[in-house]
Amino acid sequence: MIKAIVGANWGDEGKGKLTDVFANESDIIVRFQGGNNAGHTIINDQGKFALKMLPSGVFYEHTTNVIGNGVALNIPALMKELKELEDRGVKPKIVVSDRAQIVMSYHKLFDELEETRLADAKFGSTKSGIAPFYSINSQKLDFKWQNYSMKNG
Repeated sequence: MIKAIVGANWGDEGKGKLTDVFANESDIIVRFQGGNNAGHTIINDQGKFALKMLPSGVFYEHTTNVIGNGVALNIPALMKELKELEDRGVKPKIVVSDRAQIVMSYHKLFDELEETRLADAKFGSTKSGIAPFYSINSQKLDFKWQNYSMKNG
């Protein structure tokens, strides 16, 4: 059986929490969009975890977790989360799409500059570069994971 959890409001709707409910009976969890500007907290037998980049299925050994090509991939944030999990004994199975686009430092800079420019009219960005990332990537001016990951063979 296939189950899909899709948010309609691009915000804090409980997608991560609901995914965690179904993750223990799932073989694959796919995160298909979004970035590390928001997150979800998971509390389980291993403790309390705040995830922003990783899918909720990372706590189940049988579950493969996919970071898809629509995700705003912040590599330092991903590596930090993976290290935090591994330091606490969690060894997730992660697959990153070779077409996942990478958040660059200039995305964050553009985000900060826009918030400064807007002053009192600012929209309350987390300044993680997500809006500039998607804006720039819609113009196909992106860097993909395949540009940096090692090729087999």
